[in-house]
Amino acid sequence: MKAMRPALRKSGAVLRSSRVAGQGSVRTFRSDLVGTDVWRQHGKDEFAFARAQEYENFRPETVKVAVTGAAGAIGYSLLFRIASGEMFGKNQRVQIRAIELPFAMESLRGVAMELQDCAFPLLEGVLCTDDLARGFDDVDVALLVGSKPRGKGQERGDLIKENGLIFAPTGKALNKYARDCVKVVTVGNPANTNCLIAASNAPDIPRENFTAMTRLDHDRALGELAKKADCLVTDIQNFCIWGNHSPTMFPDLSNATIKGVKAMDALAAANAGEDIQKWYTESFIPTVQQRGAAIIEARGASSAASAANACLAHARDWESASYKNWLSMAVPSEGNSYGVPDGLMFSFPVTVENEQYKIVEGLPKFDTFAQQKIEATTKELLQERDFVSNLLPN
Repeated sequence: MKAMRPALRKSGAVLRSSRVAGQGSVRTFRSDLVGTDVWRQHGKDEFAFARAQEYENFRPETVKVAVTGAAGAIGYSLLFRIASGEMFGKNQRVQIRAIELPFAMESLRGVAMELQDCAFPLLEGVLCTDDLARGFDDVDVALLVGSKPRGKGQERGDLIKENGLIFAPTGKALNKYARDCVKVVTVGNPANTNCLIAASNAPDIPRENFTAMTRLDHDRALGELAKKADCLVTDIQNFCIWGNHSPTMFPDLSNATIKGVKAMDALAAANAGEDIQKWYTESFIPTVQQRGAAIIEARGASSAASAANACLAHARDWESASYKNWLSMAVPSEGNSYGVPDGLMFSFPVTVENEQYKIVEGLPKFDTFAQQKIEATTKELLQERDFVSNLLPN
């Protein structure tokens, strides 16, 4: 199966295989579920474009998106937005591979029926399966939403180990069946370490193609800042989340600006007489860190819709040609300049260009407070890695 796909991956680049209709090996599933594979040009190189011009009626190849845990609350919120074109644009056709556990297949069938009833013009088909081989076969994007939730009284270390038994086979299946250039977004918690396990079990896929989602934490923080500063979220620049998607994460304002003014100064001006430093350390940071628990307490269920929105935004902005404002993404820590050890999936500030993310480098040295926060979240991720060391072959 691997040998059938052209190897177009280049060092340091994230590319997809490009194929022309009628040329080379083309795979299809059931004809009543999906359309025919056709050409989609990603590299935009002159050779590929010249070949495409030989065909009068070529059109973009369908993007194949796999979603695990597709019948769950997050998956349910996510699938319809993918099908509508919100993730890849209003001219890009999509095919959804919805993956679930055997006991949830009937529920998933109902979700697929609803998707069909929406008659989305861009949706070529939905494949419902409990087989990772079928679900990941030749996919461009994999959204790893499904994971085992934390049980009452369960220790975090035990949860991590149990999820490791899910994400190790997931990584192996991606390695065997997905495109070598697949982009992976890990949503299921504990997201950073689940992502590390999957990546470590997929040696043929570049490590940088695996990311974990801290976009929800990022967006939660932007919402809090916009409310406090009485501004739009688009007025806020250069904010980021460092570290783990957990209560140890560090929401960092030290480089942020609001309408071009240093964030702390802008917040002080908007809240005259208030101790903004105290608000930052004793209110803002804990609020962002504990927001998920607060939502569960308020509505009796986890934050599914906002998590789905963050997943969509993470994948969409990674696909964007250029995104100069900072995003927060948990990515491989190798080679960073901030003292974070190699071998972790760690949230950094990143920018995106040509469908590739890049860690923002050259920031001022952390002050004592920030350094302590970075060290705390790093320590937690190192402990999590130790919990699952037996599942990290690569």
